[in-house]
Amino acid sequence: MSDSTHIPGDGSRTRRFIRHYVEMVAAMFLGMFALGMPADWILRAFGASSGGHHPTRMLLTMAVTMTLPMVAWMRFRGHAWQPTAEMAASMLVPTAGVLVLLWTGVAGAMGTLMVIEHTAMLAFMLVAMLARRDEYSGAHVHGAVQPALAA
Repeated sequence: MSDSTHIPGDGSRTRRFIRHYVEMVAAMFLGMFALGMPADWILRAFGASSGGHHPTRMLLTMAVTMTLPMVAWMRFRGHAWQPTAEMAASMLVPTAGVLVLLWTGVAGAMGTLMVIEHTAMLAFMLVAMLARRDEYSGAHVHGAVQPALAA
């Protein structure tokens, strides 16, 4: 690469972008495992459950328990509401699509639906991040907690 095309700090920006993606995936899984049981307790208190006999509730519960910690972590890291809402949508839109597959009978096996849902979530998160590359590479100051992104 010639000096005229080299972007100073590009490697650290790429690392911050990748770190944000990894943090979002970690938040997803942490939320799924840490909030799944309490969410089921709440549903049971209202006479429902998120168990496998109720695939709609299970898929929705999983999406919500993965989205909430992502939103909390993004706000903690200083991201504004707009990109935070976009990241939340990257979780909820695939869930809506999977629910359509379930309700129309196109796909009914829970394992298949979960693989589709999670794969689509990961892809949608990446698309949301690529659409705001500067936001997630730390190239742009956007909040009081911004110094944490520069690490």
